[in-house]
Amino acid sequence: MNKNLEKTSKFLSYILRHQPEAIGIALDSNGWIEIETLIMQANQHGEYLTRDLIEEVVKTSDKKRFTISEDGLKIRAAQGHSTKQVEIKYQQQIPPEFLYHGTATRFIDSIKEQGLIAGDRHYVHLSFDEQTANAVGKRHGKPIVLKVKALLMHQQGFKFYLADNGVWLTHTVPNTFFTF
Repeated sequence: MNKNLEKTSKFLSYILRHQPEAIGIALDSNGWIEIETLIMQANQHGEYLTRDLIEEVVKTSDKKRFTISEDGLKIRAAQGHSTKQVEIKYQQQIPPEFLYHGTATRFIDSIKEQGLIAGDRHYVHLSFDEQTANAVGKRHGKPIVLKVKALLMHQQGFKFYLADNGVWLTHTVPNTFFTF
């Protein structure tokens, strides 16, 4: 991804996941905003966007962080929201036997004590494979990957959801359901 696309991706993540009010927009409860409104408000706040640039970011993002609506009129972040404006209604899914969570070793003591919690976000994010989880952990420091007993959790009543971009979501992972 080139520098301009990377900069735009970071801006879209900030606005669509965390601070839509920073450019004077409000997301609907499922996180959608009209692309034309997003462009107009971003441009008024000094961030140059075009439809082509947005579509290129969505198409080339290896993390598939954004989804454009089927009619092509709206955009949203696939997951990772911290804004209270958004509460996407994901369909509950049965997870595979194991999922993975990447984090940094400096968080392990806290995780051992309280399990995995969503914190400022709506959900704990889990990966289908260890490699992805390891890449996520590297973003935060020296990585460590936790192996989550997802199917066992589901069988005990925990709910799992699958975001548009393939990230598995759940509200919490008690420390009895993972290993290092």
